Amino acid sequence: MAYDTKNIRNVVLLGHPGCGKTTFAETMLFETGAITRRGSVEEQNTVSDYTGLEHERGNSIFSTLMHDDWRGNKINVLDTPGFDDFIGEVVSSLKVSATALVLLNAKSGVEVGTELLWEYVELFETPSIFVVNQLDHEKADYEATLEQAKARFGNKVLPIQYPLNIGTDFNTIVDALRMTMYVFPEGGGKPEKQAIPDSEKTKVDAMHNALVEAAAENDEELMERYFEQGTLSEDDLANGLRMAMAQRSIYPLFCCSALKNMGSGRIMGFLNDVCPAPADRKELKLKGGGTLKCDANEDTTVFIFKTHNEPRVGNISYFKVCSGILKSGDELVNVDTRTSERFGQLYIANGKNRETADELRAGDLGCTVKLKNSHTNQTLNKKGIDRVIEPINFPNSRIEVAVEPPSKNDMEKLMKALHAIEEADPTLVVEQSKSLKQTLLYGQGQLQLDLVKHRIETEQGIAMKFIRPRIPYRETITKESNEAYRHKKQSGGSGQFAEVHMRIEPYYEDMPDPSGLNVRKKEVEDLPWGGKLAFYWCIVGGSIDVRFSNAIKKGVLQKMEEGPLTGSNCQDIRVSIYDGKMHPVDSNDMAFMTASVQVFKKNFSQAGPQLMEPIYDVEILCSGEVMGDVMGDLQTRRALIMGMDAEGHYQKIMAKIPLAEMYQYSSLLRSISQGRAKFSRKFGEYGSVPNDIQQKLIKEFNEQPEDED
Repeated sequence: MAYDTKNIRNVVLLGHPGCGKTTFAETMLFETGAITRRGSVEEQNTVSDYTGLEHERGNSIFSTLMHDDWRGNKINVLDTPGFDDFIGEVVSSLKVSATALVLLNAKSGVEVGTELLWEYVELFETPSIFVVNQLDHEKADYEATLEQAKARFGNKVLPIQYPLNIGTDFNTIVDALRMTMYVFPEGGGKPEKQAIPDSEKTKVDAMHNALVEAAAENDEELMERYFEQGTLSEDDLANGLRMAMAQRSIYPLFCCSALKNMGSGRIMGFLNDVCPAPADRKELKLKGGGTLKCDANEDTTVFIFKTHNEPRVGNISYFKVCSGILKSGDELVNVDTRTSERFGQLYIANGKNRETADELRAGDLGCTVKLKNSHTNQTLNKKGIDRVIEPINFPNSRIEVAVEPPSKNDMEKLMKALHAIEEADPTLVVEQSKSLKQTLLYGQGQLQLDLVKHRIETEQGIAMKFIRPRIPYRETITKESNEAYRHKKQSGGSGQFAEVHMRIEPYYEDMPDPSGLNVRKKEVEDLPWGGKLAFYWCIVGGSIDVRFSNAIKKGVLQKMEEGPLTGSNCQDIRVSIYDGKMHPVDSNDMAFMTASVQVFKKNFSQAGPQLMEPIYDVEILCSGEVMGDVMGDLQTRRALIMGMDAEGHYQKIMAKIPLAEMYQYSSLLRSISQGRAKFSRKFGEYGSVPNDIQQKLIKEFNEQPEDED
């Protein structure tokens, strides 16, 4: 059965680890009859969290697509991981969802993981619902959780319901929208509707009036009707709330116990009746400008938001039909690769279970297999259409490790496996660093990288280990130096002769020409690794023929690629060649190249050599209880604290930290904060290495065996 766009709801489940997303998804499927028995995370038989890795760990690692049929509407549900190591799964799911359903743990309130996820909800401007879950827990505190939600997310958080009793005896929810009290049987399921007790009427009336006012505020006609009648009909109220949600002027809040199946059916009804269909959301932005309307009558455009590799199946491509109708057997053109792809079979998914579909219409989510040249974040169109959906902007990596195979013979196989995982997960980056002579793996957290290692070892049979990555230091100078070097070699027949007089200075933009020299030619070159080389030819009188200038420059660049101090790249240096000698027979390019290497090296040691290290701008979000421990740890990492601020009921620390001090920081931060802190980082600048550390690094470099990489 193909669903019309107006009958589709795309919902993403978000929340901190342990808030009950997977259990809630299971209850949603059970409520609609999609499954006849609810599984549990402990028994490893839920529709979501179906992979072996997730069974081993007992938590979500991948996003899982499911669907429910609720009164003729299709509700697509994306269950996502709570750990921010897997934030890519969350971001890609938000890209294709029209509603975010954010679960809060009633015993823990608004946790730091939820805080971070909310940044992406706001980035995508996704209409949102909050659900206070686990009200059956003995330490549940609904009022504290509600107050925390309002403090963090503002007064847009509007409670639709509240529990009449919480804790192990929880079984009653008062609904201010329906003006009904739901009393659930002991095993959960369908509740008995009862009248609201007199003792609760004042509170419920106030909540109901707040909902009516919120609904009326978004439409002048509804506002007039509200003033005339003093209230709104059920249909008017639903329409008003739908507009308010679409404009993100309210965030409705519900109650439930997913474990006991109490309250989920009411939430499903609200998703069905009030939450926006795909066409009700803002039109999709196109790369380069313009937008695309979610309309089945438009030409077909499909966006791949996730790629997942399964044993014996291969790559499964999950997509959203952004416009038009996609039919089984259709051929679309990938805008990125310019190749044609045939969608041989279309599937709608419930975890690992997939049913074939003849067609999927605009707004719907589905999957297919055997796409040869199409991956996550790519757009496919009907032939002749050349539009590109604005791609997902995945977050920058936060940690890196160096990868070492057991033998050189395994490297090719290992790289193939790593690139296959990289294609599926854009938050993972594989780099073969020429300057560091290492294969680097960048990711969001240690857990993510450890799972990559586990997959390659179990699925590919390749043993590998992670080692500390080398630091991309840079070498530069702090003062001027003038030196000369004569290269002379005679071994029968023609020999080699070259003498080069060179001045080197620190380079900066718009600096004046070198004093006392007659500049004949100057070149300023952007170096591949960053920074610049300024090369000045100042020879007067022909002591060195200009034809040797390129060889001299090549020698300088060769030494700058592996600098004199630690073998690191050199940058921001001005080299001036002002004198020298040549021989009519023995001078050649090789001789001048050798001479320039040696004179540059000799000069460098006299020019106040300085080792530079990458400094990262780091933001840490943590609870106040662990802030002292986090700050104490930063002091051991040569961190420069740039500021502190409050964000919601969390503290934000802004610091500059050398990359050399951040190895395994993700795991250490999680350990010292008991999981109540998160961080993000981005490259800031290069800064001077302290002298004692510089001398230690130079000594270590000089003690390396000659043949060591």
